[in-house]
Amino acid sequence: MDVTGLLLRAGASRPHVMIAAMPGGTEVRLAAEAQLRRRGWPVALTPADADVLLVAGAAASDITEAVETAWAAVPAPRARAHATRPGEVTAALDTARAGLASAAGQRLTAAARAGSRAGRGNGGDQHGTGEHGEHAHRGGHDAGGHHPGSNGGHDMAGHEAMSGAHHGHDMGQMEMPAGLPLAGRAADRDGLRLDQLHVPLGPILPDWPAGLVVRLTLQGDVVQHAEADAVGVAADAGSFWAEPWRRVLAGEAVTTAVAARRRAAAHLDSLARFLAVAGWAGAATAACALRDDTLGNRPACTLGPAVRRFAARVARSRLLAWSTRGIGVLRPDDAAAAGADGQVPRATGDVTARYRRWCGDLADLTALLDDDSLLDSSVLAPPRGRAAGGQAPSAALLAVLPRLLEGAEFAAARLIVASLDPDLDELPAGVGAGHGG
Repeated sequence: MDVTGLLLRAGASRPHVMIAAMPGGTEVRLAAEAQLRRRGWPVALTPADADVLLVAGAAASDITEAVETAWAAVPAPRARAHATRPGEVTAALDTARAGLASAAGQRLTAAARAGSRAGRGNGGDQHGTGEHGEHAHRGGHDAGGHHPGSNGGHDMAGHEAMSGAHHGHDMGQMEMPAGLPLAGRAADRDGLRLDQLHVPLGPILPDWPAGLVVRLTLQGDVVQHAEADAVGVAADAGSFWAEPWRRVLAGEAVTTAVAARRRAAAHLDSLARFLAVAGWAGAATAACALRDDTLGNRPACTLGPAVRRFAARVARSRLLAWSTRGIGVLRPDDAAAAGADGQVPRATGDVTARYRRWCGDLADLTALLDDDSLLDSSVLAPPRGRAAGGQAPSAALLAVLPRLLEGAEFAAARLIVASLDPDLDELPAGVGAGHGG
């Protein structure tokens, strides 16, 4: 009896899939999420939890290293899939499952991995993946700082796989064999000398803006300094969520219903990611299903009431409001200091105010889901607002992000990012970083 083949086929029947979303790959990510939901395949939250790494979209040169690092941390048996268009997702997943079930294919993968490790020499894996990725526990969102009550951070063995290399940080200190930096020392806000640790997040994380890299300097569990960068942004890729408005600018006739559905779907997508980070998995799944129904032209007579009920349910959740109130407060003077004065009105207030704003807007949009009048862009704006002064709305969000992170607890960092949810596909290629003060 071929016991190995039997075990491989059993494991391949319902593989855990980690989606590595690339900038410009929103449609591919949406198709992949819908496919996984239909197949009943679990979504992996870390490389150590994954059987399949699915790269959704085209990987630019400056994000390729992060993809390879994530792949190196996926334990055997494993398979890799790549889809650059939505129509390629089904075949990519089928091929990956076949590869998982193939003993010969797994032997080739293992040989390639062994050769890669030998090529790195005896000094250990430079990126802290390797064996550490294999032995890390298969955890959930609560291990990733996704809930205010968690201790923050993914398991450190897989951290570099999730966040890529150090991206140019000069630590000025020795590193442990796994590639993680030893803590230095610096004065905290009370003048005490505490350990200081540099922690990068992104660009490959679940429920994370594609292409975003956030570098944090921590003392204890408090963020002392933050920087935000966009990587992998393709030239003139264009945001999927703002596509109806681009068509209007190009002289096409677009109905208000088409734009309202796209804007509503964008808010539902942002809410789904935010709720997943907050630990409300059931509501996150419901948001994804409604998002796909909105994009899939479900009749407004049934879609509208469903969206309103969902938005009201989230907006009036006392537990969610209690756990996010007072976190990541954006004041007008903070926006002005970051050079985004007047460009982020939808992002002002705290995390609670931001997700409730999405909910309120969803309720209003349901009245427009079957509106056949021509779109007036001055009345109905794209999901993240209009460009102002030549700056895309998400560029302004990227600029204010570091100021919101500084002083926050590490466990709240991902909630703050998810409540802003910048769409880096709005940015031109080569956009610089946002830095805290």
